[in-house]
Amino acid sequence: SSREHKLNFKKSKEVCLSYIQDAMLQKQWKRAAEFLTFYVESLEKDYSTQYMGPSEMIWRIGTEILCHHSHSSMKEFNSFIEQMKTLGVKRYLKVCLEHTFHLLCNGLIDEAYQNLSLAESWRFGEQTVIQDKEMKLIQAYKGLLDYYSWSKQKNILLEHDQDGFEDLSVEQEMHSCFRKAAVNLKEIIKIPGVWDLFVKCYVDLLEFYGDHDEARQVLNEYAYNSKFPANPNAHVYLYHFLKRHGESKKSLISALKILHDIVPSHELMIDFNTMLQKSRKRKKRRLGLEVIFAGLDYAGWKENVKAWSCLARQVKQIVISEKHLDWIKQEWSSRKDWWPAFHFSRYLAKRNWQENESLSHEKALVAGILLGKDCKYFKYVSHQGCKAQVKRFRILKKFVNKHNPVYLRICG
Repeated sequence: SSREHKLNFKKSKEVCLSYIQDAMLQKQWKRAAEFLTFYVESLEKDYSTQYMGPSEMIWRIGTEILCHHSHSSMKEFNSFIEQMKTLGVKRYLKVCLEHTFHLLCNGLIDEAYQNLSLAESWRFGEQTVIQDKEMKLIQAYKGLLDYYSWSKQKNILLEHDQDGFEDLSVEQEMHSCFRKAAVNLKEIIKIPGVWDLFVKCYVDLLEFYGDHDEARQVLNEYAYNSKFPANPNAHVYLYHFLKRHGESKKSLISALKILHDIVPSHELMIDFNTMLQKSRKRKKRRLGLEVIFAGLDYAGWKENVKAWSCLARQVKQIVISEKHLDWIKQEWSSRKDWWPAFHFSRYLAKRNWQENESLSHEKALVAGILLGKDCKYFKYVSHQGCKAQVKRFRILKKFVNKHNPVYLRICG
């Protein structure tokens, strides 16, 4: 019967699709391509009135197969993508974007730019309005390629300047690329979102032409506008910009404070700690200790010599002055149950000593203060250092032994 035929047909399509997925998961691209061919042919024979909407599935699967198939060529990929563009106007611009990315990955920059230009001029009734966001992305990536061209022309011009030549045609081309790039990049970063690459390129353009106020405004908006999602990179870009232009330490600290709240393990936290330690304000020095302790909570910092050096220096200063031992006590109270195994085991002492003497020295000082002179890490490293007749390890051992009562105070 007609109903039975439809049910069998639907079942066979589902089975075929599961075979495709299985082949892709096993990276059997030739097998996946064969099943996709059968799947497309079966859709063409589907005389049911019910719309199945398979075009996006074919586009996604077909693109993945062609990207990995050993015998696929750029010509075949381009042909397939052009067919996909005509299958559904609702996703025309998305297909154009993916086509652009593929061209760029294969180094075909001029072809990618041409593809974006054609997409930019695309119009299809109400769909043009509905796909406004995709159109802005098309224009933004076109601006990115204009920035790339500008950067190339800039480098040529700088080389010519060094050789004492002037090339007006290159300069004119460079300024033309700047204007086109600036217009499109400026538009995309107005929309709330994560636009790291676009922001960096736009700021680079502005800085080159000396428009530092506009660049600062763009970065401030990107970092502090509540409509934008929390983004650590926004604060990193702002910090580097402020540092490049010699802004006050107060501004630098303010930028890094927010970054610390979002990503306490960021590599810039060492710079943050250094600035805070140099401050005359007690509150900032206290924050500096909190920052470095928080960073060392993460596995990625376990062998960071700079971080351990920062902590060792600040702990040593506090111990010598015997002021603010409560700062150390407060930080240590939440870590004393797990830091010994995480940082100060005998196994780590052996490995650190063999791989990095400076690291083992800084960690041994911290371990000796926090866990006392009987700490496994401190005992092993100080013994090896003294045995090797390294002067700084003898000084380290004397310092920890002398200030061992501090350990008792920290532990309560």
